Amino acid sequence: MKTLEEKEVMNEEVIEEEIKENEEEQEKNEEEIVDSREKEIDNLKDSLQRLQADFNNYRRRVEKEKSDISTFANEKIVLELLPVIDNMERALQSSLEEEKESGIYKGVELVLKQLVDTLNKFGVEEIKAEDSDFDPNYHYAVAQEEVEGIDSNKVIEVFQKGYKLSSKVIRPAMVKVSK
Repeated sequence: MKTLEEKEVMNEEVIEEEIKENEEEQEKNEEEIVDSREKEIDNLKDSLQRLQADFNNYRRRVEKEKSDISTFANEKIVLELLPVIDNMERALQSSLEEEKESGIYKGVELVLKQLVDTLNKFGVEEIKAEDSDFDPNYHYAVAQEEVEGIDSNKVIEVFQKGYKLSSKVIRPAMVKVSK
């Protein structure tokens, strides 16, 4: 039979062994918890980065849309003013030579220049067409004519000026093109 001391020593060893096993199990559980939290943190970081990228893309898109709206908001007004410019130019072209020195002629000329300058400030540009290559993006061909000494597909006459608002064509130039 075992003595009391031997039993106590055995109990202590069993207790120490159980404590050691519990500590090992607890360390293992803590490692699992740390691993799962690290995975969760990584997932949250990834989600946050994606959300930030989406927000940045959204902000850029909204800024571009605002810029486009402010640029092209005046398009309807400009389209209504273009016939006024056309008529003023026709009036000046149809004037006789002796009328070009009159105050009325000079006044109309100044008003036309002021109107064109004002539209230029807002991004309206005339499309240069005379003697250029025909480009269907900028020109609207209403007639063709064969002319000696001029290459084919060249603009030889402008019937109505074309205009751009920033980079957008708001009215193509009406032209005659060489064959």
